[in-house]
Amino acid sequence: MAKTDLQRVETRPIALPATASPVAGWRPRDYRPEHLEGVVRVWREWNADAPHPVYTLAEIVAACDEGLGVVVTQESRVIGAAVARIQADRAWIMLLAQDPAFRDQGVGSALLAGLEARVTARGVFRISALLPASETRLKAFRNSEFSPEVGLQYFERRIPVHRSDLKPLTELGGALLPRGLWNTMAGMADEKHLIESRLILPLAHPELAEQLGVRPPRAAVLFGPPGTGKTTFARAIASRLGWPFVELYPSRLATDEGGLAAALRSRFLEIAELEHAVVFIDEVDEIAGHRQHDARPTAHRATNELLKSIPGFREREGRLLICATNFIRDLDTAFLRHGRFDYVIPIGLPDLEARAAIWRRYLPASADRIDPAELAAASERFSPADIEFAARKAAQHALESTLGGGGDPELLVTTGLYLDAIRATRPTVSAGALAEFEADIGALART
Repeated sequence: MAKTDLQRVETRPIALPATASPVAGWRPRDYRPEHLEGVVRVWREWNADAPHPVYTLAEIVAACDEGLGVVVTQESRVIGAAVARIQADRAWIMLLAQDPAFRDQGVGSALLAGLEARVTARGVFRISALLPASETRLKAFRNSEFSPEVGLQYFERRIPVHRSDLKPLTELGGALLPRGLWNTMAGMADEKHLIESRLILPLAHPELAEQLGVRPPRAAVLFGPPGTGKTTFARAIASRLGWPFVELYPSRLATDEGGLAAALRSRFLEIAELEHAVVFIDEVDEIAGHRQHDARPTAHRATNELLKSIPGFREREGRLLICATNFIRDLDTAFLRHGRFDYVIPIGLPDLEARAAIWRRYLPASADRIDPAELAAASERFSPADIEFAARKAAQHALESTLGGGGDPELLVTTGLYLDAIRATRPTVSAGALAEFEADIGALART
């Protein structure tokens, strides 16, 4: 996110150690823990009517603890504070604030002088400050020979994982996924458009969604034949939002002490401690299958527990539950009722254009002798996983032939090599399974 309403002021390079001579009678002192309450008070008073500060109070307190703070006091009361952090040979001023009753009395200039003396002793040669562009209280900077920098832009992206989230996230086996997974997904344009518009955009822009009367989704079901990329979509959604990804595995939960129902209850309680999360349950039919077809009491308890957990999960913002299944018709009817899941989204086999895009992803860089369009036409009814398997099969054959003295590897890597791999690969999805999926779209999809 770009921040254009900021300005930067910077001193000229420091050539010699500065001296902390008093300015207008004010003598800065090193920050000590007993000054914390006064620093917090000054910070709040100084920012009461000001724009949102660049640095949070928590960041400022942390910098004070590292010994990079100075204060000015009057009769033991803190009336001004300056805090900086050092990066290489530069010090960034994070706070310069004073009691409003002592403005224009040299307190700010004294604080800057005291701060300069201390950071110079640590090998600093430049001191910089980043301020909101609307900030007008700049007299101390000008008096201390700071000069404004123009033509700069400040960029910032906040990662929605708080320090308090780290422990429960680790215990859940969750992770913050790499950025950009969404853009690496080749093809599947229709599914990507549907998921982006229904799930990602309302969650990524909650204020606009609220303004327009859009309720951000809390839960969705992805269904479709095996290998169509449901798990990949779930991970890409978390990556796109920048939220932690937590996957719950029914088979693993069933081995927990107390059984599957107790494990589900425990996991959802732990997830409630996270500020943000994309929670993914694959093969959810293992938990929420038709209860009338399963006489096991343990299966009924697990299904009931999941049904009870979803409403509580939906009450909090900043989270999304994604359940995936290959066999949506096997899910209990109560599971798919309105109010539990906002959307039931089909993830089908890639069309011709999508297959060509997926093939390009797996072809070698020097693939000018390969026609992706021909491969796409020959791989009808292939899932993304089938295409990946066939591509690896062709590449492995080329490697073995080259090492066996088969000649120039670039001459081996041809369209024909990949067509042979396609013919040797049986599609995961049968014609009958595809017909059932299309029937399920008409009967059960909610988009």
